[in-house]
Amino acid sequence: MISGQPNETARDVMSTGAECIGAHETLDRAAQMMRNSDVGALPVCGPDDRVTGIITDRDIVIKCVAAGHDPARVTAGELATGLVWVAPDATVEEALARMEEHQIKRLPVMDGGRIVGMISEADLARHLPDDQLAEFVHRVYAFR
Repeated sequence: MISGQPNETARDVMSTGAECIGAHETLDRAAQMMRNSDVGALPVCGPDDRVTGIITDRDIVIKCVAAGHDPARVTAGELATGLVWVAPDATVEEALARMEEHQIKRLPVMDGGRIVGMISEADLARHLPDDQLAEFVHRVYAFR
């Protein structure tokens, strides 16, 4: 068993209250939302409030600012990466496997196309034994 508690689900370890940014919003607005919420990633939602992707602070820096683009002119929808997610009833093992497979540090938890939470490394640190957390970090940060 990967998790500290038998039968733990994504819902058990996720943080709630994940705030979406509209796909039409600019990256400077995304950065402000990240700062105000003290998070490093935001789900990107279309006009129907369904998640279409995710954007990270690293995406803004590397793919926009460092590439010479103006974050006040580039939208979150333009930069949003593909969506990898789990359902709330997915096991912690399934969530970890998905994160490791895609080498991502944040994983949206979705129910019916809408975000209900986010699993981050900090959430895992609160729920996994140290040795299992170390193994996860090693796999996610490993270069392929």
